[in-house]
Parts: sequence; C-alpha cells; structure tokens
Amino acid sequence: MTTWTPASGTGVWSLLGAAAAEAVSHGSPGWIGLDAQHGFYDDRSMRDALHVVPEVDTLVRVCSLDPGEIGRALDAGARGVIVPMIESAGAAARAAAAVRYPPVGNRSWGPFAPYWGRTEIGAEEANRRAVCGAMVETRTGLDHVEEIAATPGVDMIFVGPYDLALSLGVALDELLAGDKGELRAIVSACRANDVIPGVYAGSPARARHLAGLGFEVLAARTDRDLLVDGVAALR
Repeated sequence: MTTWTPASGTGVWSLLGAAAAEAVSHGSPGWIGLDAQHGFYDDRSMRDALHVVPEVDTLVRVCSLDPGEIGRALDAGARGVIVPMIESAGAAARAAAAVRYPPVGNRSWGPFAPYWGRTEIGAEEANRRAVCGAMVETRTGLDHVEEIAATPGVDMIFVGPYDLALSLGVALDELLAGDKGELRAIVSACRANDVIPGVYAGSPARARHLAGLGFEVLAARTDRDLLVDGVAALR
C-alpha cells in the first residue's frame, strides 16, 4: 500500500495543459490531477506538466487500463494514476500490477528522473510511493466496490460522479445528495479496507458536502473554472 498523504485533500483538476498546471501549482493545492482522458493532455503535454510541477503531488487520470500508458505517466514523475471504468476485482488487480515493479507488479523500469537532473529512487521505494486509484463510475463498479477496495495494491477509490449518475439513471445532484446511500457505501468499503475515498467534486460547495460524507481526496475545481472565476472577479 502507498504511503501517500497529500498536503491537503483538496486538489485542482487540470484540463487545459502544462502551462495551466504550472500556474495552478503556485497556489499550492494539496494535489493536482492531470486529466488525460477528457482533458487536453496528450503524452507530450502530460510529460511537460510533470516536468514543471515537481513540488506538488500530481496524479494522472489515464485514458484506460493500459499498462504502457500507466507506466509512462509514472515514469514522467506522477505520484500516481487514476484508472477509469474499473468494474471488478480483476480489473483493479491489473491496474495495481501496472503501477508497481516486480515482484509485486509488472511495471517496466524507465524513470525520467535522471534525464531531468532529479534523484532517482529505487524500485522498492517507488512501489511504496506510487498511488493506484481505481475509478468507480458505473453501476457494475458500484456493485463490486467492496471487492475492488479489497484488491491488494489499490490505494484509492476515486468516484466519477457524472458517469456514475448516468449509469444509475439519476440526476447528478440527486446522487451527490447521498440520499440513496451509494456514496456512503463507497466510503464504507474504503474504510473497511484502509483505502482512500476520493471523488471529483467540481465546486468548493460540493467538495465540502462530499467531505462531510467521508471523502478525503477531492477535486474541488478545474483549472478552466478557476480561470473563468478569476476573470469574472474583475467585473
């Protein structure tokens, strides 16, 4: 399991690219999430962002459960990855294996640290530091959340509320209200297995509400929304 404890559970979700991530880092968020699935990040801009924000723990939401893509993000300096659409213990185990080197995983060696003049850490330390986040964002994932959380090597369950609401056939606000217990069930599964409960909130108000439900790692705002907010404040 990881030794990760973010400086603060409240983080910023970066969609726009390396320059935006670098600017966000100066505000000292608890962590930054680079969205390589639905944001503007490709392989190059993901690497550029990880190069310029070394002082803030950064997680990369990869496009899929692809060991090469997962390893690439970690090689470039990500503290961990968030893997979308995890629906079973088997998929969770494959994600965990891709995050760590043998003998506990199957990640291939090739960190970028020496190229960037940074201290290279060994495989054992890298395995302790790496964060494997499994996204639960479908009805099937929710139905199997206890076994996903119990999978060795999974460090965090990260909820994608938009896709989860779509999959459950409910409005987003109805899901986030927690009235039917889906979100509380995810937090309970995490606590039972010493796994971090995380979630995309999207706004400070939602982040506060979700923290009250027990979520510990929260994406409170996107870089795009922070930019829009800042311009609006000039009026």
